[in-house]
Amino acid sequence: CETCSKEEAKYRCPRCMKYSCSLLCVKKHKLALSCNGVRDKTAFVSVNEFTDLNLLSDYRFLEDVGRTADAAARHCIVHSPATKRLLYCLRNKARGCNIELKTLPVGFTKRRENSTTFSSVENKFYWHLKLVFPHCHAEYTLKGVPDDKTLADILKPYIDPVESDPVVCQRLKIYTASPQSDVRILMKIENRNRNSVRYNELDASRSLLDNLKGKVIIEYPTLFVVLKTLKNDMVVLGQ
Repeated sequence: CETCSKEEAKYRCPRCMKYSCSLLCVKKHKLALSCNGVRDKTAFVSVNEFTDLNLLSDYRFLEDVGRTADAAARHCIVHSPATKRLLYCLRNKARGCNIELKTLPVGFTKRRENSTTFSSVENKFYWHLKLVFPHCHAEYTLKGVPDDKTLADILKPYIDPVESDPVVCQRLKIYTASPQSDVRILMKIENRNRNSVRYNELDASRSLLDNLKGKVIIEYPTLFVVLKTLKNDMVVLGQ
């Protein structure tokens, strides 16, 4: 068992492939790794390991995609003129800020959950934002983040030893215990080949808007918070 390291393992998680010995250890590993236990249907499988079962799984996955797309195409609200005008306005305002904002087709999860708005009165974006902490396997979703807020202020409720929430602080202990100088904020560069994934390093002292200028964003920004002292497989552009 990879959780208690005492008993013989009886179960294997379909999602993260961790071995467990009991229901208690299964629940503990899900809580520790934020694992939902559901098999990732889109996980990469090499040609050497590809079997008839993988082919059948892919076929069923494509059928599910087809059904979801068909249901979305019949949804009257998301295809309404008002919704289309809102999306056009968001993309147009983003272009004015030198941000290439792209929206996904109806039915995609990111399209459905995106809550980004633009205030004409204040002339600013209020972004839907996702923070990912890879070293702790934690993700947090923020709504209504003003574009003039600095990244350092955005991260304070999560990794600041004094201002962060006690529950969050405990979960992100490895971040709160590290000096702020070790924290790096990365954002994936879109429109690159899957075998050439690169990230841009953002400046924590600058505003969210300044950091997003000149970038391509699909629906909303996803920021990866990593530590310099810990190894990760995220390659920064130019390295």
